[in-house]
Amino acid sequence: MTPDPSVIRLIIHLRQAGITNTEVLSAMERTPRDYFIPPHFQVHAYEDQAVPIGLGQTISQPYIVAYMTQELKIEKIHTVLEIGTGSGYQAAVLSHLARRVYTIERHKPLLELAEQRFQELKLRNITTLAGDGTKGWPGEQSFDRMIVTAACEGEPPVSLLAQLKIGGMMVIPVGAQGQPQTLKRYKKESEDVFAVQNLLPVRFVPLLPDVPRNNSYSSGDLEELTA
Repeated sequence: MTPDPSVIRLIIHLRQAGITNTEVLSAMERTPRDYFIPPHFQVHAYEDQAVPIGLGQTISQPYIVAYMTQELKIEKIHTVLEIGTGSGYQAAVLSHLARRVYTIERHKPLLELAEQRFQELKLRNITTLAGDGTKGWPGEQSFDRMIVTAACEGEPPVSLLAQLKIGGMMVIPVGAQGQPQTLKRYKKESEDVFAVQNLLPVRFVPLLPDVPRNNSYSSGDLEELTA
């Protein structure tokens, strides 16, 4: 099968932009971004730019996806928690690198579309949940890595930090919407001590608690998101 020239150009661009981890580049190459983009934005599928996906959400530009993934230093034995499934693209990339990916989305129609894409792509190591990501994963689960795809205004939610294993790392944007935001990496040194590193200026939608009041949609509503 001949590689898509658009995909090749994107991978070359990511290399030139500083993405050096070959496993991350391979995961990006293996994940068809066009699957995760609404049809009317398909022309931008392999351009390095963010794209709206409906309900006020976006799919991040490929460089940011690759950079956040690279900074997590994921190993094959790791379990990863993602807060903010969105289109499902980031989770799909992670699924090629980690043992298991858990992902939470507060917008049920977006999650349903993402689940369809995971099924079509036969990504069987992704577990999904519709709910409030600021509360973490229900139960006593703990994670080697966490990635948050929305910005918190101050410190990350305590419930997320509590579910991070000692030695584990979280990558999260910090800063209010409309204000300068910084991508940060938290490494859990002990139950109460975290090493924090500033990584990159970014711009993300805000991390919001709870779920939308009308979080149940008909198939017609879902079609609007893919029109």
